[in-house]
Amino acid sequence: MAFSRRYWLVLALCLALQGLGQVRADLVVLHTNDVHCGVENQLGYAQLAQYKKDLMKNPDDTVQLVDAGDAIQGEPLGSLTRGQAVIDIMNVAGYDFAIPGNHEFDYGVARLLELAPQLAGGYYSCNLVDLRTGKTVFPPYKMVAYDGGKKAAFIGVTTPQTLISSTPRYFQDDKGQFIYGFSEDATGQKLYEQVQKAIDQAWDEGARTIILVTHLGQNGSLPVWTSEALAAHTQKVAAIIDGHSHEQYERLVKNRKGQPVLIAQTGTKFQSVGKLVIDNYGHVRGELVTQLDGADAATEAVVQRKMAVVREQLQQPVATLPVDFVTDIEGQRRVRNGETNLADLAVDAIRYRLHTDVALLNGGSFRAPLSAGIVTYESLYRVFPFSNQLVVCSVTGQQLLDALEMGASRYPQEFGGFLQVSGLTYRIDPAIPSSVVLDDKGRFVKVAGPRRVKDVQVNGKVIEADEDYRVGGTAYVLCHGGDGQTSLQGGILLEDTGLSDVDALVEYLSHKGDTLAADYGNPAGQGRIIVGP
Repeated sequence: MAFSRRYWLVLALCLALQGLGQVRADLVVLHTNDVHCGVENQLGYAQLAQYKKDLMKNPDDTVQLVDAGDAIQGEPLGSLTRGQAVIDIMNVAGYDFAIPGNHEFDYGVARLLELAPQLAGGYYSCNLVDLRTGKTVFPPYKMVAYDGGKKAAFIGVTTPQTLISSTPRYFQDDKGQFIYGFSEDATGQKLYEQVQKAIDQAWDEGARTIILVTHLGQNGSLPVWTSEALAAHTQKVAAIIDGHSHEQYERLVKNRKGQPVLIAQTGTKFQSVGKLVIDNYGHVRGELVTQLDGADAATEAVVQRKMAVVREQLQQPVATLPVDFVTDIEGQRRVRNGETNLADLAVDAIRYRLHTDVALLNGGSFRAPLSAGIVTYESLYRVFPFSNQLVVCSVTGQQLLDALEMGASRYPQEFGGFLQVSGLTYRIDPAIPSSVVLDDKGRFVKVAGPRRVKDVQVNGKVIEADEDYRVGGTAYVLCHGGDGQTSLQGGILLEDTGLSDVDALVEYLSHKGDTLAADYGNPAGQGRIIVGP
């Protein structure tokens, strides 16, 4: 018995000594999502590139840099180069893998197919399918070797909501038939099966670490197409690097066998950089990095060169204005409690560009006036510095009435949620106190008493509460409940156009030409919003 005990002690010591001689070799995955051209933020591509280089100084580790979509759209750097500048920056930064998010399609499928071969790390998506051939447009996954022969697979997944959140016609032929699909159905089952198929294929090729890189999101996504829903209906997945909903989190969820899966998302525009580490035992740990020291000189040089070109383009003239377009009247920010000619111009531009019954803009969107004379792109970006994205939604008359009531709830005080309108007129009776009920976060709940918004008309006809109206505006107001406008979140998203508020203004100014003075000469606007009993 003593011999047996001594034997096991010696064996344990030998194994321990053997373990001390082993080299720990990790797979380190840096990840971004929804950068939206935010190249000059506190964190940025140059800092990220340097971070990757620093991690690669450990010769035993394998370091990969991946992006979970929506990188090439969102600011002039993207729109003025149709994505090219961001692709060039991602290449010098050292991306190894990327997936198309819904906004990668904002310049059209044909344009994305032009850009894709130029991205050194490549685009991947297991569920973007050419319906004419039944084959995926991009490779479904990428295999990566690490730790002396272990294999990991990165599998790309693009939200099926792309068909409606981008421009639907981009995915159709000349006859209006869809020629591209995203494994979409009402139950989510087609998506789950398509992803599991890619997982199983990678597993059969020897991958024992499966990482899904998804552009699905959580908040605001259809429940059957969220990253958590995908995790719950698949297996063999170690982690999900997610995007789309602009959230920051790392959390554990369960797969369909009840096993843990780590999901991580980094917010938007470099709010953070994600870092996953898979050790040689297959264990996964993650963190969100919010501060990086140092910047890669080569990447920073490319960023500055691209931005210099964009800045030059921003100085290009767009139009010549015959009158001043104002935000303030008599010392008040009138766009936040009344009507101005700039507000009318901007919201008309949105309705014109999106071909909607009604267009809405919150008064807080406006950050600068436009002076008479030559207007440049830079001037327009001073008016709308946020590059708010434009959407089209189906909204009921009742939802519009509630939204107008919410917007007028603080009158005569200035309120960023005060609604500027096109295709619609209304009157505010300030003698009636607001009866809007808010929740503890300041969001609209209901109207509990008499309404102060009266005489609402849509294109000259009395609004019908149960009628559906095609409404254009920013995603901030129509989809995201901005300024507490939760009533509009009940609308149906018809189109995520990929256009910004500035894009609409540029086109409309060109369209209006010499008629601007006649239509918008009065600084107080055209009388769409009346105040009085």
